[in-house]
Amino acid sequence: MDEAEIRATFSKIIKTEDVSPGIAAIKTLMQMVKVSDVTTLQELRKTMTIATDYMRDMDYPAASISSSSELLLRFISLASLDGVAFSECKRIMIDRGQMFLKKLLDGRGKIAKSASKFILDGSRILTHSRSRGVLYALKEAMGQDKKFEVFVTHSAPDNSGELMKKELDKAGIPSTLILDSAIGYIMETIDFVMVGAEGVAESGGIVNKIGTFTIAMCAKEMKKPFYVMAESFKFSRLFPLGQSDLPLDYKYTSSVRKNMILDKEDPLVDYTPPNYITLLITDIGILTPSGVSDELIKLYI
Repeated sequence: MDEAEIRATFSKIIKTEDVSPGIAAIKTLMQMVKVSDVTTLQELRKTMTIATDYMRDMDYPAASISSSSELLLRFISLASLDGVAFSECKRIMIDRGQMFLKKLLDGRGKIAKSASKFILDGSRILTHSRSRGVLYALKEAMGQDKKFEVFVTHSAPDNSGELMKKELDKAGIPSTLILDSAIGYIMETIDFVMVGAEGVAESGGIVNKIGTFTIAMCAKEMKKPFYVMAESFKFSRLFPLGQSDLPLDYKYTSSVRKNMILDKEDPLVDYTPPNYITLLITDIGILTPSGVSDELIKLYI
């Protein structure tokens, strides 16, 4: 697959399957491995790395693309391939890749079940932007006949909260769309905040839609729990100390970066430090922020 085919495959998966950029990146890489005509493992790993760079350079959030692609390459390379013909190596890598993808897709159900335990009858929940993970958890709780109410931010500048509101309405979940600037006003009336994440740093902090940090600060000030839902493929060996430490391809789309007028553009994401996060609800368990680094070690050894 050349650059154009990789970009087209990645875009098509996102648009037709409604999956996160991280999952779309894994599916794209797996298709590339299947049709690749390289003849050595070194070449295959190199082409996967180049393909990841192509996807990172598109107008999608790069955080989960980077971490998921790195973990996929690590996972499929764990197989014992010494003394095995390359054709057999390739088959083994494809099998392991499919196993890895299935594990990740199954993980969303695990997260939803774990998160639904925090949702009680009468809960008032604040969420930000649109998160597939949060939506799954709310649907799971609704399926358990729990009665609760959700408040969703508009989430400027793309107003993705409006889509979340429509999906909640479709699921029959009572919800209210609020202004981003009304977070402080509504915070005293809610029981907890539940958000997704585009990336989880080694420190246990998260990279997520711009405005998440503001909500987390407000929640901490008013002593409201702040829960994060994230799949393990979003765990990244990244250790930012503040907003300026986030990579540019996390904060801006490719087209914005190429124009290089960054000081006049709104960033896509911000960084929420671990001390603002109560718990991370993941497919590998419910973690405190300090537990993320231990899990990252397990993922990458």
